[in-house]
Amino acid sequence: MSRSPLTVLSALSAGLLLALSAPAWAQSHAGHSTMPTTTTTDAPPADDGSVDHSRMDHSTMDHGSTDHSQMDHSTMDHGSADHSPMDHSTMDHGSTDHSQMDHSTMGHSTMDHAAMGHTPPKPPAPIEPLEPIPAVTAADRLAAFPPIDHGAMEHAPEIHSLLLVNRLEHWDGQHGTGQAWEASGWVGGNIHRLWVRSEGERSDGRTGSADLEVMYGRSVSPWWDVLVGVKQDFRPADSRTWAAFGIQGLAPYKFETSATAYLGEGGQLAATVEVEYELLLTNRLILQPLLEATFSANDEPSYRNGAGLNKVEAGLRLRYEFSRRFAPYIGISHERLFGDTADYHEAAGERARDTRWVAGVRVWF
Repeated sequence: MSRSPLTVLSALSAGLLLALSAPAWAQSHAGHSTMPTTTTTDAPPADDGSVDHSRMDHSTMDHGSTDHSQMDHSTMDHGSADHSPMDHSTMDHGSTDHSQMDHSTMGHSTMDHAAMGHTPPKPPAPIEPLEPIPAVTAADRLAAFPPIDHGAMEHAPEIHSLLLVNRLEHWDGQHGTGQAWEASGWVGGNIHRLWVRSEGERSDGRTGSADLEVMYGRSVSPWWDVLVGVKQDFRPADSRTWAAFGIQGLAPYKFETSATAYLGEGGQLAATVEVEYELLLTNRLILQPLLEATFSANDEPSYRNGAGLNKVEAGLRLRYEFSRRFAPYIGISHERLFGDTADYHEAAGERARDTRWVAGVRVWF
């Protein structure tokens, strides 16, 4: 049905007047006829004491935006609040401002610190012992420090002694066979000792050389002794006596060293130097190198000794110690004469040098 323009204009004017006179909530929800038309008013503050938190769903609560600084905890009754059903796993405590919280009214006696991850402080340890320490009696002192019976004690003797046969051997050389020995011993204390030394050699059933030394020794350091005494030669020619002065001991790197000077009749001066070393291949197998040299200041044709270096002996002996007191050995030795001494021996039908295989035993008492 057609309407006139006047009728349409009148209807629009009436609708505009009706819209201007409607309430504010109707204007914002225009076209929604199913929305409630009731309005809300400001409700009074709720009583926290009557709130039942057990039915609250904290999983959807956002504590990060909560401003606790404006909260008055002094009127909050934490004793009646039941927080056991609360789900704290989803609560955001990172942004909570606890600086404004009033902890004076909080009941910490009922809080479970073990469940909160806090360890309560331990009570201080008692200063006094649980059981009193008894006083020390005379019987306790006697049991701890018994009287010493000096008469029953066995003291080490002040006098010691040692006899070492360093070489007792049979040798087989290029120009014959024979026997040889070298021994030393001492008796005394740690500082003062009486020394006895002997050395000799036999060949073809006769003694080629033999001597005996008796000297007083005094320790001048933990490793060295100074010796002074006499030496008696029995062979190779007429026996004669020497005044002996020397030193012996353990040189650095454990070289056993002995150096002795001899002053004989007629102003003859001689010297002997000997160096030994013990190389432990095992605890019982020991290799012992040896080097010995003799010197003379004057020429003595009757004794077949020339001036200067007379003889050098170098040996290498390998011994096995069944015990420290008994050790058999085998080895090799080489001797060589020098200068006029070699000439005198060659003129007598002897060789100036000789290499020998040796076998013997080393013992000490």
